[in-house]
Amino acid sequence: MTRAKALRGLVLVMGYACVAIGLFHVLLGNASIPGESSAGPTIDSLGRFFGAIFAGYGLAWLWAARQSPIPAAAVRVLTGVFLLGAIGRLLSLAVEGWPHAFQVMLTVVELVVSPLLFWLADAEEKALQGARVTPAAPPSP
Repeated sequence: MTRAKALRGLVLVMGYACVAIGLFHVLLGNASIPGESSAGPTIDSLGRFFGAIFAGYGLAWLWAARQSPIPAAAVRVLTGVFLLGAIGRLLSLAVEGWPHAFQVMLTVVELVVSPLLFWLADAEEKALQGARVTPAAPPSP
């Protein structure tokens, strides 16, 4: 698989996953958070609000996936937001202690996928540039 195909696939997965997760939180509120179904109305309201924001974040990934080539700048900005979320989780871990195991797994995913996305960010742009630079074959006699 080429880097460009890997980028396109990962950007699409990010988009669809974030939209689905965001809508899941909007629809289920506290019930969407492992171990926190009785957190109360304030956390429920906050979770549903952030769910809508996360769904919008997923739509931004899907917008990027629809571009040709996928803009490296957009991938870097969206990945930076993703990494900031992981840093927030690490800060929470340091201040509040260990969360539910599912949240720990999500943190690991965020910390592993972010560098991969940064590495792949310009894959389609570079592939397109390479295709333009390649000289055409001389005409056959």
